[in-house]
Amino acid sequence: MGVTILETIQRGAQFLQNKGVESHRLQSELLVAHALGMPRLRLYLDFERQLTEEELDRVRALVTRRARREPLQHIVGSVSFCGLELVVSPAVLIPRPETELLAEHAWQYLDQRAKETAASLTALDFGTGSGCLALAIASHCPTVHLTALDVSAAALDVARANAVRHGKEAVRFLLGNGFAALPKEDAGGVYGSNFDLIVANPPYIPGAEIERLEPEVRDFDPRGALDGGVDGLDFMRRLASEAGAWLRKPGRLMVEFGDGQEAAVRGIFQLAGWRLEAVVRDLNGTPRFVVCDRP
Repeated sequence: MGVTILETIQRGAQFLQNKGVESHRLQSELLVAHALGMPRLRLYLDFERQLTEEELDRVRALVTRRARREPLQHIVGSVSFCGLELVVSPAVLIPRPETELLAEHAWQYLDQRAKETAASLTALDFGTGSGCLALAIASHCPTVHLTALDVSAAALDVARANAVRHGKEAVRFLLGNGFAALPKEDAGGVYGSNFDLIVANPPYIPGAEIERLEPEVRDFDPRGALDGGVDGLDFMRRLASEAGAWLRKPGRLMVEFGDGQEAAVRGIFQLAGWRLEAVVRDLNGTPRFVVCDRP
């Protein structure tokens, strides 16, 4: 007698639980749905359908990969971010749900600025990775000119693929180390005049802590997207000292940071002369990103 979809889900969930995978039932359902090429909710209508040996082999292969702690997003090849289905790979940090709040604040700010000025607005995504922030902003603010930069050519390949996937080819992607990636003509003078908003989700994990992270992060996210230096704050200092020269006046900077870093991040930006507009908490109530106005 064959194995039904429900039995396959249950067995997969038990196997994943034994391997320490969180949300094992949900993960099993998602893997079975992916293997069968159907929406997850469709599984509930077909619980009693028996799987073929070929289908069972596909499910087993996927569940085995997840049991080895390979991220679900890598296995299925995509992740949902602000309603966009984005391609991901080991070349990019998997977008986190808390970063969606940063994207939302960014497009809300640009919407408000658009109501206040007739000028064309511009925004920069510093360290774009998969392109998630730039593309989410572009989707909600179609008239804003978006630039996204990254030090990784492989990451930019993923970001460009996501831009094409969602019809956002107008986003300008640049390869290079931080602001050095920007053409000199973008500087617009001593203080810069090109961007109304700079948004960043930079590396902020202290280097020594990376080995203690969950295997899905430690072993599969690119280290360059995680490692923020000895104390995790190298990119905060860099943005605090360099970003102001690339902002219009008024101009705003929004930067995500890690757990327990609020006081240090506040100090870094205040010492550099930025005016702190807000520190925004994520849905768990944890301080998650800082909003600063140009010094």
